[in-house]
Amino acid sequence: MASTSAIPIPAAVHSFFSKFPLYTYPSEDIATSRNTARYIKSTLWIAPPKPTAGSSSNILSTDVECLKWQAYLALRGVKDIGVRWDIAAEGSVDGRLPSLVAVEEGETEVLGTRMIPGWVDGVLGKEEEDAFEGYKDDTAKDESRAWVALLEGIVHSALTLAKPTPITLTSLLLYSPRSPTARSSPPSQPSLATLLSPPPAPFSGFTTIFPIYGERVSLSSIQAQYRDAIISLSDRLGEDIWFLGSSGPTALDALVFAYLCCLLSGPDDIRLDVARRTNLVNWERRVRSIVQIAFVPV
Repeated sequence: MASTSAIPIPAAVHSFFSKFPLYTYPSEDIATSRNTARYIKSTLWIAPPKPTAGSSSNILSTDVECLKWQAYLALRGVKDIGVRWDIAAEGSVDGRLPSLVAVEEGETEVLGTRMIPGWVDGVLGKEEEDAFEGYKDDTAKDESRAWVALLEGIVHSALTLAKPTPITLTSLLLYSPRSPTARSSPPSQPSLATLLSPPPAPFSGFTTIFPIYGERVSLSSIQAQYRDAIISLSDRLGEDIWFLGSSGPTALDALVFAYLCCLLSGPDDIRLDVARRTNLVNWERRVRSIVQIAFVPV
């Protein structure tokens, strides 16, 4: 069979392809000093923190999911963790931030969030506390599940509505609903349909020429439930050091801190309800100081 290199290329085609040259670059050696120096310590990839004028001291992510894992690591007692926010979500595990670059004995491994608790156990040489997961009893453990549902439901919905994603004509026309069982990369922001129970009806109906799009949400209802949630959270904390009267920080404390921190830096619609609760503000500041010192930018 004749070689394809012997087939002449028409001049017009050759001229067209010459406008799109193929450039090749040598592969980068991960063992070079520049790369190994960057990962001499375990590093967490997060969404960018909020810019602070004239200061680079803010290393807490503005994304509640990333901030939750920052708080989890710090409250478990892991120290001197590197943090980077120049990695796109597409480059992380499962296409979602955060991811942890674990460095052990010169070897590096990129871990998703599901692997972080096990890695922490290995670093600290101990597992999370007994069957109660750090809570004082089984009742408190069960109650923590209800608080998680409240925070990740109503509170997260209020946070999402306070920082809406801009809707363009292109996104409206090219929108396709995401299947709950889809195996593609998860979105950076979950849909309100996955946060609220029952899920809201779509904007469009069966008689419209546009595909099913968006969610028909009662903003006043979400805001009212959000205010009740913040009041309940404040009342439940009271003057305790940790939520649910635990003797030490738990996973719930990490989650509560992440939401309070994001709410206090958000628009007035959601910020003022938290700012009026002195115990929540003081608790958030105390935990922030613990989380802040556990990380260093790399």
